[in-house]
Amino acid sequence: MVLALVLGLMAAGTEELLGSEGLRLVGVGVAAAVLSLLRRRMPATVLAVTGALTPVLSGFALLLILVGWSAGRRIVGAGRALAAFTVAYALLVGVMLVDGWSQQSQMTQVLLTTLYFLATTVVPGLASRYWTQRRTLLHALQERNGQLLRERAMVAGQARLRERQRIAQDMHDSLGHQLALISVHTGALEVDPELTTRQREAVGVLRDASVTAMHELREVVGILRDGVEAPVPVDESGRAARGTAGIGGLVEAARTAGNTVELRCTGEARPLAAAADHAAYRIVQEALTNAYKHAPGSAIGVELRYEPDSFVVEIVNGAMGAPMPGEVVSGGQGLTGLRERARLVGGMVHAGPADGGGFRVAGVLPYGAVEAAPFVSEEDDFRQQLPKSPFRNGGPVMDWTVSERELARDARTGSGGGVAMGCGIALAAVLVLVVAGVFGLVFLVGALNKGMIEPDEYESVRVGMTEDEVRDRLPSGDTITTLGLHGKGPAKPEGSDCLVLMSTDVGDSVDTEPVFRFCFRDGKLIEKQSYEVSR
Repeated sequence: MVLALVLGLMAAGTEELLGSEGLRLVGVGVAAAVLSLLRRRMPATVLAVTGALTPVLSGFALLLILVGWSAGRRIVGAGRALAAFTVAYALLVGVMLVDGWSQQSQMTQVLLTTLYFLATTVVPGLASRYWTQRRTLLHALQERNGQLLRERAMVAGQARLRERQRIAQDMHDSLGHQLALISVHTGALEVDPELTTRQREAVGVLRDASVTAMHELREVVGILRDGVEAPVPVDESGRAARGTAGIGGLVEAARTAGNTVELRCTGEARPLAAAADHAAYRIVQEALTNAYKHAPGSAIGVELRYEPDSFVVEIVNGAMGAPMPGEVVSGGQGLTGLRERARLVGGMVHAGPADGGGFRVAGVLPYGAVEAAPFVSEEDDFRQQLPKSPFRNGGPVMDWTVSERELARDARTGSGGGVAMGCGIALAAVLVLVVAGVFGLVFLVGALNKGMIEPDEYESVRVGMTEDEVRDRLPSGDTITTLGLHGKGPAKPEGSDCLVLMSTDVGDSVDTEPVFRFCFRDGKLIEKQSYEVSR
């Protein structure tokens, strides 16, 4: 709306500079504003109407540039766009010829009008159409790439699910059988009358551990098979399982096995997300297991701290005591797995030597839920696209402007084809304008030489000289600059043929033009006149 108002005012102002006044100014301003508003809905029609009115309404010159740009991007189909621009060009040339009809310089007018139409309408239309098609292609590629990413994620998810099912089956068939044997044998050994009370308690601990391991194996197999972690709040012994509430059970089991374990809890207890709660349980479990293996008999301290911004779990064991007989079995992957588990929930795990000897494992976990990391990495994404998208199908899209996307892509890939094409169009437009400007300047100089004389030349011509002698001394006057001068000024002698030329002098006002007229009859100069005409 603001652009339409500005164009209307500029059109009316241009008409006023050229001498128009009154209702004509209002009409031109309103017409330019209305056409500017209609150019989006009816680009071809507005282009044709503007082309037809521009020769008679000079205020439409600027509007023609905007209409050409708008029509280039909004007319669907190359054929329809070509037809619309051809019709606009034909109307522009036709109205120009009708309005300024003259027996002389018609081809010159057509040539100048053609150059003007190319520079102000065709070039902006082509540039706009190229840019719009490039943006459309880029958006289509984005949607296509988003669909491919989603399909790849689905295929990868199915592959992971199949692999999980295979691993779950192997774990069930192998570990399940071995744990069942351990449970049966420890159960039978527990009731052996030859065992002492201390030995029977130790065997009971082993049996409870094997039963708990079977329950955990059943849950892990379910997760691998279905991809969903089923909530299992308590085990058969009645203890809370695999959460911060189950840490007390781990500590109690460690004490029953003969270890010295101290549990401290500080801060106001707050609930954790399910994944973070489970990670806290696993951190304590793995740290206690490492302490059993590598520092048997040492004191162990477990501290749970509910801090304002995060939950901290810390396990510290003392220096290594007497080594256990036999080889310590360790896979070497426990701490690595803890770090990955904490990373997936938005936390972190640190493990290393403690002050004064011993070993320390500390984990920092968030209270809230953290979204899982996207399957497609940032480096592998299409042109660094971001997760959110305005597309209706939810595909990924880059949060950049179109020009920034193209420049960034060309800088990364070294491929400047698209930018080169755009620069080529811009260069072609500039060359057209330069050629048109040079041609117009040369033509104007030539036209002035053919239609203008000095006052001294006018004075040197005498009435009574032969027509051939006078015409040899004066320019031909056959130029576009003298159009509109014929028929103005004093009446010419009856039966005479007159030559009208401009003067190099400036008129008394900007609205008048000083001219010289030479009239011939019967092969002689019978009259010469000097007067001013309104342009």
